[in-house]
Amino acid sequence: MADAFSIILMDKKSGETSFESLYPFKREYRGKKVGHAGTLDKFASGLMVVLIGGATKLTPLFSSFDKEYVASIRFGEETDTLDPEGVVVESAPLPSEEDLRRVIPSFIGPQMQRPPVYSAVHVDGKRAYKEARKGNDIEMPERLINIESLELLSFDGQNAVIRTSVSKGTYIRSLGRDIAIRSGSRGHLEELRRLRIGPWTLADVSLPTEELLKKTGLFSAITLRLSEKKLVDNGTVQRSAVLSDSDPSLPFAFLSFGDGLYGIGEKKDGRLSVITRL
Repeated sequence: MADAFSIILMDKKSGETSFESLYPFKREYRGKKVGHAGTLDKFASGLMVVLIGGATKLTPLFSSFDKEYVASIRFGEETDTLDPEGVVVESAPLPSEEDLRRVIPSFIGPQMQRPPVYSAVHVDGKRAYKEARKGNDIEMPERLINIESLELLSFDGQNAVIRTSVSKGTYIRSLGRDIAIRSGSRGHLEELRRLRIGPWTLADVSLPTEELLKKTGLFSAITLRLSEKKLVDNGTVQRSAVLSDSDPSLPFAFLSFGDGLYGIGEKKDGRLSVITRL
């Protein structure tokens, strides 16, 4: 696909912010929109989705994907940021491995979670982390999340390594905090690495855009005839008029015209509309 529509998977390094990690792409694609489908904390590493040009229009889709992480929880001390860069605000005895193995299954499934105070969540129209830095007290509203899987990989008496798959909107820093509290301790994340976003893993970082889209399983193929292309050019076309859809049940489609790829379409409420042209 053309540079005007590109999806790039990146393995973000620990120690740089998500926005800093986007600088090379903004320089390379100067004049085009450069976005992402979800940030990572500065101390965290792993998979990020970089969106170039028209691909930014698919941000809501990619942001909704579930994610998988490996995290290290350090018990005994909770920091204000719930990560290693914060100030210790609470201390408690260390849990036993028996305590951890007892409480971890209770976190699997739908539940309410309170995001960290130091996060980009809006509270009363203001970013929570900005208010926290000012020293203002903030009441963080809980949100519904889903923890699809959670496994204790190791525990050395103070640090536990967990692997988890979670829904959109889940904070692993909050998960580490809550595991510690429920096991009778306090804790914060020492390390965090994102392994997967939806169908994409770190092994896919070199795949081209079209292959990445195919891996989602959400795109069919539609070859537009001239009459259909004219309708699409004017906005939308009734899906019943498109006879070449390889799988009408899928919500998105690669639109082709002649020998080339014309655009990306969305099928909704019986109509086909173009999200972006290539």
